Amino acid sequence: MKLTTLAAALIAVTATPFAFAADPAPATPEAWAGKMLDPTQNASAFKDPKAFVPWMNAVVDPATAMAMSQAMMNPNTSVRMMSGMMSPAAYQNYMQFLDPAVSMKWMGAMMDPNFYTAAMMPFMNPNTYMKWMMAPMDPRMWNLGMQTMNPGLYANWMMAPMSPQAMNAMMMPMNPATYTNMMGAAMNPQTYGMLGGFMDPNAYNTMMQGFNPMTMMAPMTAPVAPAAPVAPAPAAQ
Repeated sequence: MKLTTLAAALIAVTATPFAFAADPAPATPEAWAGKMLDPTQNASAFKDPKAFVPWMNAVVDPATAMAMSQAMMNPNTSVRMMSGMMSPAAYQNYMQFLDPAVSMKWMGAMMDPNFYTAAMMPFMNPNTYMKWMMAPMDPRMWNLGMQTMNPGLYANWMMAPMSPQAMNAMMMPMNPATYTNMMGAAMNPQTYGMLGGFMDPNAYNTMMQGFNPMTMMAPMTAPVAPAAPVAPAPAAQ
């Protein structure tokens, strides 16, 4: 039954046209930077080809690089990344690669020429190269350069270890709930997608419903029909 489900899903993924507009991609470079620097969701682009294409478009855009550089200058970004790596959601983010549905989506994309065209389009777009040529004159790039001469930047990094967010992040390894939540995520079948069905006891309970082992013993325990009486031999004449 499970092999039939996997085969049906593969056929459906392969036969479905590649629709890139359905992916809810971030709307701004800052939103892209926040998603790429978040350990709980930064692997989403590699689990779905439909999400990989917008991710590729964002990576080759200099505005995304500027937004990521700006975010990395903020000590709160490092604190959020450290907290995110200790979150059960980060474990689920990477363990979902074990889901067979991820492999089937990529197998379907590898057989779709529209995927190759969409993935290579940013490198064939002259506007991409024009953006990089104009990047040194972008006010956002100048702002990044001026931040290195801002004393407030270094003051923020010096005060970062004493911030409440950093204190909470440092206390997470000493919190028993951190390990309890991580164990709960590891034992949750939903963490592994379709593969989690093999470790879900309910799946086996469903398969065993209606199966009565005593039916195998029925032929051996059925009452034996009494033998027909033997007719008496005819009397001698």
